[in-house]
Amino acid sequence: MSETTPESTAAAVEADDATQLPALVAFDLDDTLAPSKTAMPEPMAVALRLLLDQAQVCIISGGQIKQFRDQVLAHLGATSEELSRLHLMPTCGTRYYTHAPAATGDTEDDWTLVYSNDLSPAQIEEGFAVVEREARRLGLWEEETWGPVLEDRGSQITFSALGQEAPIDAKRAWDPTGEKKAMLRDAVAPYLSELEVRSGGSTSVDITLKGVDKAYGMRRLTEVTGISLDDMLFVGDRLDPDGNDYPVKALGVACHAVGGWQDTVTFVTELAARLAAQRLSTQEA
Repeated sequence: MSETTPESTAAAVEADDATQLPALVAFDLDDTLAPSKTAMPEPMAVALRLLLDQAQVCIISGGQIKQFRDQVLAHLGATSEELSRLHLMPTCGTRYYTHAPAATGDTEDDWTLVYSNDLSPAQIEEGFAVVEREARRLGLWEEETWGPVLEDRGSQITFSALGQEAPIDAKRAWDPTGEKKAMLRDAVAPYLSELEVRSGGSTSVDITLKGVDKAYGMRRLTEVTGISLDDMLFVGDRLDPDGNDYPVKALGVACHAVGGWQDTVTFVTELAARLAAQRLSTQEA
């Protein structure tokens, strides 16, 4: 099975046209599994558990592992067996966690860091300085924020214009067209030639090692799971060319676009049922 290059983006497979059911389903987090920086709703948790009973599942996002714990794990209610099929890839796959239950049977924090591709202290220091300088120059540095604007995520620097804890409505209103993020990204990138600078979430710009995006995370996922990209499906809300999910589509992975977590619930519930029917048919054959 050959890997599709970014040059063949136009031929990227749409999930709705795919006849083969996936062995692994990967999800974006914010606005795909849950509202931005908000707990995963119960209907989504139910649907995700149904899927975990049938397939491997990965969550890949620009956020830190704490965001995964707070938004997803604390509300998922999955069994240890289901969690064994869950893969967590914070900061676009530069970190990878698997579930390793402790002897106590506690499934709250039993997650093992398998690998981490961290930035150096010098890269983080320079990144902070350049982003703040350019944001101030462009008039994009807000003085009144909800939490820190710049965050060291180890393997990623994140600029959040309104702070890490900004309410959803304020974030959506700040840059509805994405023009501000694009302006800051384009201003910062020439000064950080060793690093990758790209638009992130609704108010964020992310900085990682060169070549690191969600496509990088998906490629690493094939290495650690042994599952081919052709046997994976990606679900996200930003698969448009300017979206942070687009690199996965450009890679040639089958993708399904959603407009929010409600869409995801419907799609995942139907997919889990199809996978269950396929398994039953195979057992009866």
